[in-house]
Amino acid sequence: MDKAKDMADKHDKQVDQGIEKAGDAADKRTGGKYDEQVDKGVDQAQARTGEGDQVR
Repeated sequence: MDKAKDMADKHDKQVDQGIEKAGDAADKRTGGKYDEQVDKGVDQAQARTGEGDQVR
């Protein structure tokens, strides 16, 4: 688990981009019905990796 956390910390921008892409895919699959919840989850996930949100 420490190895995964170290990699996420070292590659924060790429991790945040991946999280954002996953959120966009979830929005697309649900037709945007859960847009606010997905965005909140994406923001929380990005805040917990590396230095936080690097995409926006």
